Amino acid sequence: MKVIEHLEKSKGKPLISFEVIPPKRGGDISHLFSVIDDIIPYNPPFIDVTSRAAEVEYRETPKGIQKKVLRKRPGTIGISVAIKNKYNIDTVPHLLCIGFTREETEDALIELHYLGIENVLAIRGDDLGFHKPIPDYKSQNLYAYQLVEQISNMNKGKYLEEDLLDAKPTDFCIGVSGYPEKHFEAPNMKVEIQRVKQKIDYGAHYIVTQMFYDNKVYFDFVEKCRQADITAPIIPGLKVLTAKSHLTTLPKNFYINIPEELSEEVLAAKPEHVMEIGARWAAKQAEELLNKGVPSLHFYIMQSAKPIIKMFEYLKL
Repeated sequence: MKVIEHLEKSKGKPLISFEVIPPKRGGDISHLFSVIDDIIPYNPPFIDVTSRAAEVEYRETPKGIQKKVLRKRPGTIGISVAIKNKYNIDTVPHLLCIGFTREETEDALIELHYLGIENVLAIRGDDLGFHKPIPDYKSQNLYAYQLVEQISNMNKGKYLEEDLLDAKPTDFCIGVSGYPEKHFEAPNMKVEIQRVKQKIDYGAHYIVTQMFYDNKVYFDFVEKCRQADITAPIIPGLKVLTAKSHLTTLPKNFYINIPEELSEEVLAAKPEHVMEIGARWAAKQAEELLNKGVPSLHFYIMQSAKPIIKMFEYLKL
């Protein structure tokens, strides 16, 4: 089932979805399955599976410093299918612009279509230092709206490969990202909203926000989107803060603000108490969002469900 169908059929009942990350290269899926086992009791209608492009590492070797290019967490498509088949839960694999040609993207979408995956999240992706050479006979999506357009074209039966001209249209539900505190490359919120609208105009069906710790920025973001005639569902993304280091790493990596009240409580606490503080804060956020009628809550849990379990102890659904 498509994400928008889940939202339409919920009829006001709170939906809780999650986002997980593939295991590291050379690992196995057993740990990820154990994480999913922990969140199954919360009846997620769908689970997102992140993707990561190749990145550059510089390693010291007997021959000196050498550059190595690798994908640390491959397997998004395979993991999405494994989760769907094992748990009978819809999955949303992430598709990236950076690191992939449009031809590779088309192949991935064809494979997902064959495998019965109906949802994708189209994002540009992070620049991890490796800029893949693109041959003259191939092309690349540079921005998320171009990736959305490619998926929308396939939904209309328009393929890049001439041999596939008779192929049936795909039927993907397309999600995109939104940044309540603006993407770091956007000069201001006005441009941020314009870019969100561009993705919707090219065929995206719903929006999932970057994490935030102040609900006001989400409500302001939604209001600005509605004023710009963006009518698509806007799902708030939340993450439980679990370590003092998050006060530095989250703003640095995701360009978000941590409210003073939360940061002061975390700084004053013992390290072993931080997850409880973060869980209470997330529960308070979630309760207010649900009371305001958000279409769903989306939790970035990544590699452990313990913070979410603790959060649900405070959030009485």
